[in-house]
Amino acid sequence: MDHLPHDPAMLVSAVNMLLRDGEYETLDELCAAFGRDAGELTAQLQREGFDYDSHVRRFY
Repeated sequence: MDHLPHDPAMLVSAVNMLLRDGEYETLDELCAAFGRDAGELTAQLQREGFDYDSHVRRFY
């Protein structure tokens, strides 16, 4: 994957997949690889109704 999707549903799915499959150990690591700020990404997805659980490394 060379970029993260723009569509919120696709974005949360891609992020969760990359974290679940072990591509990246943390959300910060994933965001750095894609040139995104973790705080901004989290805020963007929160506006769409998704909350991040750092213990399980997943947006719900």
